[in-house]
Amino acid sequence: MSTGMIIALAVIVAVVVIGAVALIARGRGRHGGPSLRQRFGPEYDRTVARHDGDTNAAERELTARLERHGELREHPLDGTERQRWTDRWTAVQEQFVDSPREAVAEADRLLAELAAVRGYPGGERYEEQLDALSVHHAEHVEGYRRVHRAARLGPDGSAAGTEELRSALLDARALFDDLTSTETGRHRAGAGTDHRDTPAGTRSHARTHNPLALHRSRPKES
Repeated sequence: MSTGMIIALAVIVAVVVIGAVALIARGRGRHGGPSLRQRFGPEYDRTVARHDGDTNAAERELTARLERHGELREHPLDGTERQRWTDRWTAVQEQFVDSPREAVAEADRLLAELAAVRGYPGGERYEEQLDALSVHHAEHVEGYRRVHRAARLGPDGSAAGTEELRSALLDARALFDDLTSTETGRHRAGAGTDHRDTPAGTRSHARTHNPLALHRSRPKES
């Protein structure tokens, strides 16, 4: 084999290797490391913690979620539908005053139904629905986890107390607001901002509820 042919083969091999490295780096930038952390925010940290600090395992899980649900497009809500969901949430908050546990259970059902209407997996597939929501509403999906858990058992396996129920319901409101928002896209205005104490009339809904009612009320212990 001539020297020129050897050099040509060496150049070809080098080009192939460089191309492979570039593809790997591009894939890493698309699905791993800082990009995953930026996309999933607090959900990234929760997943790492759930994997006992194993970042690689956590990123594999998050990448799998992204591949399964990243192309999901939410179904729009018209004004009438949005008002109907808002009225249901308002009724849940009013119910909390006398029946905290029943109100939280209804909030859990409401979020599951609303997510399904928006195009996510149905509530009977809770884990899959949660994974899909975490891809598109990573900042607020933990509120859904909390209200789902509180509707059943407290963190120690016992029934949740009234204050825990109240806190879970307030956290869940952020996801409800996201799912009924008139804005589009994964990163909605105010993502990551706590709107729990925002006075009525400052949100994008035609008619909204006042979350301060939960603080002013003195619910009965169940």
